[in-house]
Amino acid sequence: MSLMLSVRSERWQIAGAFTISRGSKTEAAVVVAELTDGTFTGRGECTPYPRYGETVAEVAATIAKCADDIRRGLDRAALQHALPAGAARNALDCAFIDLEAKCADRPAHELLGLSAPQPCLTAYTISLGAPERMAEAAAAASARPLLKVKLDAAGDPERIAAVRNAAPRAELIVDANEGWCSENLAANLAACAAAGVTLIEQPLPAADDAALGTIPRAVPVCADESVHDRTTLRTLVGKYDAVNIKLDKAGGLTEAIALAAEAQMLGLDLMVGCMIATSLAIAPALLIAARARVIDLDGPLLLARDRPDGLRYEGSIVHPPSRTLWG
Repeated sequence: MSLMLSVRSERWQIAGAFTISRGSKTEAAVVVAELTDGTFTGRGECTPYPRYGETVAEVAATIAKCADDIRRGLDRAALQHALPAGAARNALDCAFIDLEAKCADRPAHELLGLSAPQPCLTAYTISLGAPERMAEAAAAASARPLLKVKLDAAGDPERIAAVRNAAPRAELIVDANEGWCSENLAANLAACAAAGVTLIEQPLPAADDAALGTIPRAVPVCADESVHDRTTLRTLVGKYDAVNIKLDKAGGLTEAIALAAEAQMLGLDLMVGCMIATSLAIAPALLIAARARVIDLDGPLLLARDRPDGLRYEGSIVHPPSRTLWG
């Protein structure tokens, strides 16, 4: 069967702005890969991330360069070796799985040997800002059971306290996006513990996180930028308690499934996360959400609008995708 590949970039407006320690943006730039056998079409979406040296143009070009190999028979198994882990491979991997499911007329979870996805509770993100602005956002979202709080460095104890006061019943996870350093680590960890935070994502830079192996802490710490695919796992043991699996980092659902299994074998808890993207990017990640202690798949909730046939969110409960969307 000869497959044809097409690729396009899209821009989706964010509702307001999304701000983390590395900057602010008002739109999500994604790349969509489509594979067709002439009858069925499979789709996959990725979000190129500058932190990992990715641009929309370069990722789209990398995907497009695979067209001839795919016509000559490159399949999903071979793809894992043809491209490195990253956004480009993710879009193609998910497109292959979607196409396989449609050709077989079977749901993707069955083809992959996974249990059927179930409705699950996702975190809702509070963007970085001044403590009073973050408190306002947290108060508006205080009915949501799980909030993810973006942090930076200076003033983070005040931000954490402000959010906790504004949303006293919500479970909190915080994400420093590599913004802390060894000098303020202890104070920030203490502030998180005082606020009853459940999990801290990537407090230190991925290249300078050795202090996590020596400092006592009451709140578990989760690797994000420090973990991509299975090759990055072994160095995390002793420093981190959990790993945040994102399909764009892992290079697709195929690797993410294997990564989840190996991380659990190493005694690491799982978080499943996402970039800001449409439901097409989030749907595959729902297939591994059942394994995770924390689920952060709110990407479409942060957009001004989602694509047609998008995921159904009821408050913070996200429901499995329709076959029309993906899988």
